[in-house]
Amino acid sequence: MKNNKDKADAGSTSPTPGRSRAKPTRARTAGGKKLNPEVMASAEQKALEGLKQRTEEGHLKAGRTPPSQLSGKRAAGATVIDDSIRAAPVTEDEKLLQQPGPRADFTRTDPWRVMRIMGEFIEGFDTLASVDKAVTIFGSARIGPDDPTYDQAVETARLLAEAGFAIITGAGPGIMEAGNKGARLGGGRSIGCNIELPFEQGANPYVDTLIDFRYFFVRKTMFIKYSVAFVIFPGGFGTLDELFEALTLIQTGKIYKFPVILFGRYYWAGLLRWLQARVLSEGKISDGDLDLMLITDNPAEAAQAIISAYNSLGKTAGDQYEETGAHKGDGQKQ
Repeated sequence: MKNNKDKADAGSTSPTPGRSRAKPTRARTAGGKKLNPEVMASAEQKALEGLKQRTEEGHLKAGRTPPSQLSGKRAAGATVIDDSIRAAPVTEDEKLLQQPGPRADFTRTDPWRVMRIMGEFIEGFDTLASVDKAVTIFGSARIGPDDPTYDQAVETARLLAEAGFAIITGAGPGIMEAGNKGARLGGGRSIGCNIELPFEQGANPYVDTLIDFRYFFVRKTMFIKYSVAFVIFPGGFGTLDELFEALTLIQTGKIYKFPVILFGRYYWAGLLRWLQARVLSEGKISDGDLDLMLITDNPAEAAQAIISAYNSLGKTAGDQYEETGAHKGDGQKQ
């Protein structure tokens, strides 16, 4: 009996007194996997591969060879190889957001990076200085000319261009291409704000004013500053990012009379139901926040909403933002 007891004691998994046993976690990724470094690394790699595949698909559906398949390096933006970090191209955004290294490296690199960021702002402001009013169109790069949504984006942009609005997109294929095509058909200015990626994205052939950016936040500033409205077509994380950034700026009083139009009732229905059933019901947003978005499937409705909003105010988002800052400086209430 003693031997059996000794064996039982030796095989016991009871925690040492004073030390709590780690509890099993039920946390999972949104895809249903346990989160660990290997899963995270795999997810990041698959996400980048998916982004490249979606971008290439948009070019292919438009009958073009994707720029990323033409050569081994990018033709636009900076190609940066940092052998001290990895052997693959590193974008300027990635370098900026990395954890700082030794102090000597920090003082040698980040001050110069600030100058480069300033240069991008100056280039963007200088190139777009003559833009009086513009509408930015967002959406998936994966949508081809045979998709009805593509035609709807073309028509929306055409109507806006005929009404005197410039059209700004991310310069890529898919919905971005449709927006620039519509601008050209409507006789308006067609602007593309391209972003540096680890692969060559390429600009669609309907852009007449192209700016290449290294940093996402500089590019996003241009979208907001020179736009009087956003039209959000079906898209992925990047599209959602721009949608919620605009809503946040309106919600916090940074920009006013800025229409945010969700195009495609069926596509956005699930998100809107969640916002109402969960976010609103738990008091995370207010009733009025849901009314910041207009939902439509009609290009004419989208265009008219923007035209009406602009005529009621007649100022770009950049003008509104600058005036808000000036009034705050004077201690005046908006």
